[in-house]
Amino acid sequence: MNIHEYQAKELLAKFGVPVPAGFAALSVDEAVEASKKLPGPLYVVKAQIHAGGRGKGKFKELGPDAKGGVRLAKTEDEVRAHATDMLGNTLVTIQTGDAGKQVNRLYITDGVDIAKEFYLALLVNRATGRVSMVASTEGGMDIETVAHDTPEKIHSIDIDTATGFMPHHGRSVAAALGLTGDLAKQAASVASKLYDAFLGTDAEQIEINPLAVTEDNKLVVLDAKVGFDGNAMFRHKDLMELRDTTEEDAMELEASKYDLAYIKLDGDIGCMVNGAGLAMATMDIIKLNGMFPANFLDVGGGANKEKVTAAFKIILSDPAVKGILVNIFGGIMRCDIIADGIVAAAKEVNLQVPLVVRLEGTNVEKGKEILANSGLAIVPANDLGDAAKKIVAEVQKVA
Repeated sequence: MNIHEYQAKELLAKFGVPVPAGFAALSVDEAVEASKKLPGPLYVVKAQIHAGGRGKGKFKELGPDAKGGVRLAKTEDEVRAHATDMLGNTLVTIQTGDAGKQVNRLYITDGVDIAKEFYLALLVNRATGRVSMVASTEGGMDIETVAHDTPEKIHSIDIDTATGFMPHHGRSVAAALGLTGDLAKQAASVASKLYDAFLGTDAEQIEINPLAVTEDNKLVVLDAKVGFDGNAMFRHKDLMELRDTTEEDAMELEASKYDLAYIKLDGDIGCMVNGAGLAMATMDIIKLNGMFPANFLDVGGGANKEKVTAAFKIILSDPAVKGILVNIFGGIMRCDIIADGIVAAAKEVNLQVPLVVRLEGTNVEKGKEILANSGLAIVPANDLGDAAKKIVAEVQKVA
């Protein structure tokens, strides 16, 4: 689960992380009122969407010469003008794709005189099972570009959660950022507090870009991106209240209501599979046969008829889907349950695209019988290779 920058900064501030003063705004008037609460004379007006690259982004409605989603203002009138430009318009960044995202809220922060910018992030190192702190002197830049062009400027420090954040970790962060003296002490303090926030919120990622040194030699977090482990959110009801569902894909949001693992992709063959590994293999074999998967959808091992019906409806709600491949191996999952769900959903939505189903495992014969007697134009398949060839052929036949 992701949250907005202003929410991330408010959360990090509770752990003692230094952030500039700022206020969220849902309207132009609120943005102006927010600026009045700040000391000035410099304000930063920031579009709030769940995507990076906002400063370099462009608004669809404003033309190529318009400024991006992060702008400086020196007066309340400039704050008003920037807020008017941004709210309700679509910001396209390197992370949103061509569709972009509509800006529904802003963050008005106090301006800071920047002497130097750094990059600092925390994430889970799955290879070591530890928390990894990534530091670089190249703050304010796309970290992917830095990693590609100058990987030697990125330093990774692993922290064992059994012992926690130790003084030597703080010194390592300061050294990686090239800081000495009081700034080194500040860097160690910020890193320690970020680590506490990471563990305390069950975060998956905390990215600070940039972490800035001000002209008066203070370290301050100027931008923050925070994402949480969705499986741990039952422990954090307060964090769940920060969720902005308008930033999420409608189909992915619907899938989450039924505990379905669904991710929208750019292809044209809808997939419904049980098991993440089998789902990946199914997508690979669709690509091998010359077409592209429209989604990743894992119904899990214990799905019931209602869950399968919901999964089917979600796939069909995607207008890009030209055919559907169902690939089920019934271990815990029973094939007759899957078949009942497929038939119910197909009849309810008046299925108009080709459907190929491959079933194997528990109650497979009963499942195949249900499909055969459904009266629907369902194409059976004997194995995964056969299923992929058949769905591609059926779609091409219609096309």
